[in-house]
Amino acid sequence: MSWRTVAAANFAAHPEYAAHWRGLHGAGAGSPLLALEFAAAALEVFGSGAELLAMHVDQAGQIDVMAILQPARRGAWTTFQPSQAPIGFWLQRDTRLQPAQLAGLLRALPGAALLLGLTQCDPMLLERPADTPALTTLDYIRTARIELTGGFDGYWDARGKNLRANLKKQRNRLRQDGVATRLQVSRAEADMAAAVADYGRLESAGWKAAGGTAVAGENPQGRFYRLLLEAFARQGAASVYRYWIGERLAAMDLCIEGGGCLVVLKTAYDEALGRQFSPALLMREEACRALFDEERLASIEFYGRVMDWHLRWSDDIRTLYHLNAYRWPWLRRLHARSSPAT
Repeated sequence: MSWRTVAAANFAAHPEYAAHWRGLHGAGAGSPLLALEFAAAALEVFGSGAELLAMHVDQAGQIDVMAILQPARRGAWTTFQPSQAPIGFWLQRDTRLQPAQLAGLLRALPGAALLLGLTQCDPMLLERPADTPALTTLDYIRTARIELTGGFDGYWDARGKNLRANLKKQRNRLRQDGVATRLQVSRAEADMAAAVADYGRLESAGWKAAGGTAVAGENPQGRFYRLLLEAFARQGAASVYRYWIGERLAAMDLCIEGGGCLVVLKTAYDEALGRQFSPALLMREEACRALFDEERLASIEFYGRVMDWHLRWSDDIRTLYHLNAYRWPWLRRLHARSSPAT
């Protein structure tokens, strides 16, 4: 068993590496967050050029782990993960992590690597291992999902009375005022550039514009989401939800699909309308109903930190985690002593 590392830039265009990544992705859970298209878009827009593609070969001569890694501080490497990626790019054939593989990777990485960090791991994709003398994990955030089983009516009846009553009241008010609502779903590649532009205008009108974090058509975030959604749309796996209140664009979701789930990557809503209505929640109710009725997917994943509104929509909560692997056990003990208590 051995590790091999090569430059990660443009690896998705390399027939051999791309085929291995697609094969591993298809053999596992198939999360869209680990699809080749996601990794390629993230590297193209946010990569520094220093990233490595690491590949582990098992005893049968087959690649069973692939990861995109980036240098951190001196002697440390982490999974490549720009903020737009909810989890780090670590892909393997099954969900069980092998500590011996991590020890081998530390020896194979350049620069006398002492520490390897796997960031924002999902226990559904990579089982959380027990701590060892040279490996430790720590909680990151709690996240929520909605299981699309049992029909929408049963799901909705299980939601809290306040949520159901509040949205019903808003819909009645709109109806009484003669204002129609409409949910529009775009899935074609040709529609994605306009969708990202619309999303950028919606988000740029809100609080994110002041902090400089809003998506815009020409900034790196806008470029990334356009590349990503167009690539997924070519596979029939992108969906953009627009929610209209009258003739006004009120809310949007940018989503990708795969492995039986829909991942909500970004949500924005018209904050001016938010003083009277809950545009994103009205949109989510209709989108959920449609997804339940389609019976095409098994779950909706949010991947963000659990907020109060998530808890009104889901009881299915799990904890993402970070993992640190050390070259020698004494480094873990030293790191623990030097880290502030939590």
